[in-house]
Amino acid sequence: MSNEPISLDKALSSFDALWSPRIVTRVNDYDVRVAKVEGEHLWHVHEDTDEFFLVLDGELRISLREPAGERTVLLPRGAVFTVPRGTEHRPYAPSGAAILMFEPTGTPTVGDRHDEIPDHVDATTGHPLDI
Repeated sequence: MSNEPISLDKALSSFDALWSPRIVTRVNDYDVRVAKVEGEHLWHVHEDTDEFFLVLDGELRISLREPAGERTVLLPRGAVFTVPRGTEHRPYAPSGAAILMFEPTGTPTVGDRHDEIPDHVDATTGHPLDI
């Protein structure tokens, strides 16, 4: 990793793939990832780790399945939210968004358990396949 400042705008402009986070730096054993998102991601859960979201641009919604029922949190630009470990969730951005996430190194984008993965997505990483 670089020991120089990193421009998040420059990192985001270096790719177009949706729901395919890129690592911009690491903090201890955590990846700091940026992603462009639009539409719906999969319902999934991370059994052993929380997942931190910061909305850099646009608006992100995260649906959560909690013991008290299902709810959706709305994250406008500049908002942060942490999905607790073991909570089934589905991020989505109807109009698109740019986000930053903190996750332990090696955390799969689709979590430990998830809905069926579409054919155009890599089942291991959760990243779109080249078509």
